[in-house]
Amino acid sequence: MPIRRIWPAPASPPLDDAELTALYGRAEGPHLRVNFVASLDGAVTLDGYSAGLSGEPDKRVFGLLRMLCDGLVVAAGTLRHEGYRAVRLSAPRRDWRREHGLAEYPTLVVVSGSLALDPAQAAFADAPVRPVVLTTEAATPPAGLTDVADLVRVGAETVDLAAGLAELRRRGLGQLLCEGGPHLFGALTAADLVDELCLTVAPLLAGAGPGRITAGEAGAARPLPLRHVLAADDGTLMLRHARDQAAAPPAGSAPAA
Repeated sequence: MPIRRIWPAPASPPLDDAELTALYGRAEGPHLRVNFVASLDGAVTLDGYSAGLSGEPDKRVFGLLRMLCDGLVVAAGTLRHEGYRAVRLSAPRRDWRREHGLAEYPTLVVVSGSLALDPAQAAFADAPVRPVVLTTEAATPPAGLTDVADLVRVGAETVDLAAGLAELRRRGLGQLLCEGGPHLFGALTAADLVDELCLTVAPLLAGAGPGRITAGEAGAARPLPLRHVLAADDGTLMLRHARDQAAAPPAGSAPAA
């Protein structure tokens, strides 16, 4: 389905994948991008799952954002609920990564305070790159988890997200893409670690019930300037908001949520 830029400088011809890739791009330095889809009335799920909100245009951008990142960050609850599989890319996208000096696949990073994870889940067992799990000093891993993933312990009782991101960047995972869930997004926002939000707005009303894309304790409002607006022929909008790279805090400087 065609996707067109409608702001800034509207471009009427549909954008191809190369043009979309250039629009989203990679930041010059360490960067945390968050990607979500929501309904017109702010719901984060439809019938309990985010997939119900995601149409062809969203899936196209979703795939490109995965191609662009070094590490794909997801909360353990979202990994379980959404049934994450191994993070794999198509051959053309793997080719693009190699041509740009990147590893063939991004690294899956799971945030889990309790380590209530199943090492047999395909996201771990079938992963082309060994995943990383950010966890706490107190958590006890289930049998087999350390066979399929690296545990990085940051924080005594809760995961210290700032320290975790600093360690990921030390490992060479500078460009991070977070796919949720809402509590992780809320914690990253509270710690002032979010550099960018890519939000797809699905052209439907979900009605009362589902939560928002962010959750947790209330915190200070944070400005995030609009960078572009894309639209698909089915009415889907794709918004990209990002702060100036110069305004981003140094890696690891923010307190943990």
